[in-house]
Amino acid sequence: MTTAGDIMHRGAQWIPAHETLDRAAQLMRELNVGALPISDQNERLCGILTDRDIVVGCVAVGHDPSKVTAGDMAQGTPRWIDADADIRDVLREMQDHQIRRLPVIENKRLVGMISEADLAHHLTGDQIHTWAENVYAPTPTR
Repeated sequence: MTTAGDIMHRGAQWIPAHETLDRAAQLMRELNVGALPISDQNERLCGILTDRDIVVGCVAVGHDPSKVTAGDMAQGTPRWIDADADIRDVLREMQDHQIRRLPVIENKRLVGMISEADLAHHLTGDQIHTWAENVYAPTPTR
């Protein structure tokens, strides 16, 4: 059985909710990543911050990234997966919630992230195709 822990990228780092978006952008550059999990004061997942969130949700609307915090950008219920979860559960979680990055948690601590690149390295072409169809499918309007 292939698990989330088998395919994840190790070494993922939190951005504390109180940190500013300019610091988040610097950390993304240092780590060469496009997303950071956001942690609350107890190092519990409270959101995901992407480079796109910083640009579209802050800079493009005229806000100062040195004054807006990662926690200000956290929206919705954060999704995650246990390190021991089967790859089928990983795919289902990402597809059901149409997400492209998934934090991996072990013993209530962040141990890694699963991204599209991680999936591409570990899945068959058919599995990637099905995943992409579901994740990138238009969401129904209500």
